[in-house]
Amino acid sequence: MLVWLLLCSASALHAQQPVGDTLRSPTFGRRPPPVRGIAIDERLAVDLRLRVGDTIQIGATAGAPTERVHIAAVYERRADPAEVARREYRVRLHLDQLQSLLALDDRVDRFAMATRGGAKGGTTDSAVARINSVAFGFRAHPSRAVAVASSRTFRVVERFHRAIGIITVVASAVFLLCLLLLSVEERRRDIAALRLVGLSRTTVVRAIVLEAALVAILGSMIGAAIGWIASIVVNSHYQAVYRTPLTFAMLTPGIFAFATSLSLVLGIGAGALAAWRLVRTPPLALMGR
Repeated sequence: MLVWLLLCSASALHAQQPVGDTLRSPTFGRRPPPVRGIAIDERLAVDLRLRVGDTIQIGATAGAPTERVHIAAVYERRADPAEVARREYRVRLHLDQLQSLLALDDRVDRFAMATRGGAKGGTTDSAVARINSVAFGFRAHPSRAVAVASSRTFRVVERFHRAIGIITVVASAVFLLCLLLLSVEERRRDIAALRLVGLSRTTVVRAIVLEAALVAILGSMIGAAIGWIASIVVNSHYQAVYRTPLTFAMLTPGIFAFATSLSLVLGIGAGALAAWRLVRTPPLALMGR
């Protein structure tokens, strides 16, 4: 539906007043129809520089009869992912006002009904089944089914992000293992000397594993800081582009705990593998003899 908006200035309103003798005017004594209020979204108000209290003319199409209304409220859109890419404007009118504006009689595209008992109970399902059994020309759907159907694109994106995350974790685990192996190989002479003076294998393994755990925790802290800064940049950019309060990226305590735990497990595993490979070699062989 195309809603045509025509701004009315104060001078134009004064120009419509009769210039003749008001006592002889056929409209003398008649009260003008009340100007009803409408609500517009914040995007429309910003683009057309409208404010609460402004008077405008609205019509179904360009050139169609219009109705004079005033802006009673400017509302902010909800953070709905299904409406992020839509750049349409929205205007909220009274039901009878919209019906007369579109020249429609008792016709609607869709409407919502609330049921008691919650969506998890059987009240909603029984109501949907009863409406569909007696309805003709339309179908009833529960809100959860509508939400699932409208969020299929976001489910695909979620799976894609999950796949990227798994690949990143595997690559980081391999990189961490290679880094620890190189670090241990560079200190093989020092470790061989400690082994020759009586240091046990268990102590060597424990020291290397502890070092790997500290590296994993430090890396998790640095990664969390980078992720937090990146989420701020992503949200500020895309919220400005799409003009929505929707949060596009976030770093929750659950995500941080999962990432830290996974990094710690991978670090300890890589350190234990590198240490076990080192202590199995005789000390004289580590010294190059």
